[in-house]
Amino acid sequence: MLIRTLVANDAEAYRALMLEAYGAYPQAFTSSVAERARMPLSWWEKRIQSPLDQVLGAFEGQTLAGIVGLAFEPREKARHKVTLFGMYVTEAYQCKGLGRQLVEAALEGARRQPGVKLIQLTVTAGNDAAFALYQRCGFIQYGLEPLAVRVGIEYFDKIHMWRELKGD
Repeated sequence: MLIRTLVANDAEAYRALMLEAYGAYPQAFTSSVAERARMPLSWWEKRIQSPLDQVLGAFEGQTLAGIVGLAFEPREKARHKVTLFGMYVTEAYQCKGLGRQLVEAALEGARRQPGVKLIQLTVTAGNDAAFALYQRCGFIQYGLEPLAVRVGIEYFDKIHMWRELKGD
């Protein structure tokens, strides 16, 4: 499995995989399929080319099997933080260690940025597999955001987690 930063030519595959993710796990993302499906391909290209985001993809041959993103802070007082976002592994590749590989690649990407001291993320309460993965990767819970996401008539809480990068 090759894990690399996505480039403009990957925008179509990235869009397709994210739309799949939004549909498969609507409670895990703050965007919906309908909302993101309306976005033109150019929006997806800009997303993966933004200097403030780094989106990593796991490829088996030409197949994009998983993704994870890093959002870097532009504000001077917050540049020491980075947010992990958009983590998803397609069903065919789940439970094979790919999620761990993607998180580790994201941690390495964060470490390469000068001045970055910590990485944070949110995970939907009740998503025990993702929560356990993040814990295995050294993240700890520091808060809970109640009613963070609404899907239909249901509300889902978000667990806030962080990990210090110092000493790695």
